[in-house]
Amino acid sequence: MWHADLVFTGGPVFTANTVRSRASAVAVRGGRIVAVGEGEVQDLVGPSTEVVDLRGRMLLPGFQDAHVHPVWGGLDMLRCDLAELTTAAEYLDTISRYATEHPDEEWILGGGWQMSAFPGGTPTAAALDAVTGDRPAFFPNRDGHGAWVNSAALRVAGIDRDSPDPDDGRIERGADGAPSGTLHEGAMGLVNRLLPEEPLERLTEALLLGQRYLHSFGITAWQDAIVGSYGDAGDPGPAYLRAAADGTLTARVVGAIWWDRTKGLEQLPSILERRTRYRGGRFTATSVKIMQDGVAENFTASMLEPYCDGHGHFTDNSGISFVAPEVLNEAVPLLDAEGFQVHFHAIGDRAVRECLDAVEHAIARNGRRDNRHHIAHIQVVHPEDVPRFRELGVAANMQSLWATYEPQMVDLTLPFLGDPRSAWQYPFGDLSRSGAVLAAGSDWSVSTPDPMAAIHTAVNRKAAPGHEEGEYDAFLPEQAIDLATSLTAYTAGSAWVNHLDDVTGTIEVGKLADLVVLDRDPFAGPAGEIGATRALQTFVEGERVYAAADA
Repeated sequence: MWHADLVFTGGPVFTANTVRSRASAVAVRGGRIVAVGEGEVQDLVGPSTEVVDLRGRMLLPGFQDAHVHPVWGGLDMLRCDLAELTTAAEYLDTISRYATEHPDEEWILGGGWQMSAFPGGTPTAAALDAVTGDRPAFFPNRDGHGAWVNSAALRVAGIDRDSPDPDDGRIERGADGAPSGTLHEGAMGLVNRLLPEEPLERLTEALLLGQRYLHSFGITAWQDAIVGSYGDAGDPGPAYLRAAADGTLTARVVGAIWWDRTKGLEQLPSILERRTRYRGGRFTATSVKIMQDGVAENFTASMLEPYCDGHGHFTDNSGISFVAPEVLNEAVPLLDAEGFQVHFHAIGDRAVRECLDAVEHAIARNGRRDNRHHIAHIQVVHPEDVPRFRELGVAANMQSLWATYEPQMVDLTLPFLGDPRSAWQYPFGDLSRSGAVLAAGSDWSVSTPDPMAAIHTAVNRKAAPGHEEGEYDAFLPEQAIDLATSLTAYTAGSAWVNHLDDVTGTIEVGKLADLVVLDRDPFAGPAGEIGATRALQTFVEGERVYAAADA
């Protein structure tokens, strides 16, 4: 009689399997689940079996983040990290201290500030000059769609009052037309193309730091939403290959190869070459990331109707579609025919519709294939487009943490969307009821990678404990989804998107033992406490990759 290597017992097991959603014990042997139940598991305990007593706490499949940037997040942690701060004064104090402590760095680099800390969401070069001196400084904001730069950076880049805005971005300007210190979207490239290149060793260090951080939240797999040269961090691909080759990559990772919006269909051979090259161990780059628009807060999200002026009147700006629809409608069928999954970024309702239209073109040309295209963020979705997700087989990739009232939503979004669009935001409930596949991710380092904080918001439509930025009512509570649906999106749903559902995402016999032990059963307590749930232990193929001090 053989025995299990590892047994979990004494607590509820959320399998994420609709046929059998609960069990009370799990056995693991050779990195795979060999039994799920109770009595049949106890018979597999032998003298060398490690038994984890759950003590009433929950075991579930490892979380899978369907949209995240771990190398960037790790690099932010190595640089001047502003992510845990909230006010302009805190930012400036931290930057000043960092600049003093790193006198030899040619550029002062960091990021993570939030737009709501500054009037109009636009900090100034003058404020940054006071703490950085003559060294150029570049600080992307928390969502990565804008950057705060000082006067030295503007000088180095040759940006002045006569510099035109790029087609895919905007230079924030003062009343006299001079650049004021905030660069939106493509305008960031005017500066970040000049930044010193990060060496592979540094990117690998950032990856492993980010991986440890993600494991601490119970995350065992993810989709890196940009693999390619974008922003100020460099291409994460070689770091993944190095970590995969030396065995330090413990997560399962799908890479989304960056679609360069400044180019057209001529980049397809390069994307094909990178798919072949970016494959090894637990890493494979089989997705392509198309960023179709920007964000609502800086008026670059692509909208069907123009933005309002804050007083209910339409302006002449309806945002930017970064990829022209006629190009998108050719690119997506070609990528689909080559077997790529397309991972879209779409915030505005026009961008969402353009992405769905492109998938419809792909189906018309290629038939229905199993590439599992998905649209991330889905902030504003026209009601007519909600049922199209299911009809076209497009997964809704939710960043649930954002579906709440907070200063950025209240001050920088709602007044400029107006009615009825404000009520079309993050329609997770409607998408679920329509039968769409729901996947979930964090977009870290844009926001915390904690799945339970995001799940809390999906269920309550309020910020999780410790993440509140004021006292607010629930945000569009009719779009809430229940706890089981949200947990399943963060496990089985994301595994489906990652084409890992045959081996992970649910707790079933034969699947890999990628598992997380929580510090409680979130179903047993009030919904308002879901977000206080922590990961205690994380396992990949039955090997413990994280344990909390009180595990």
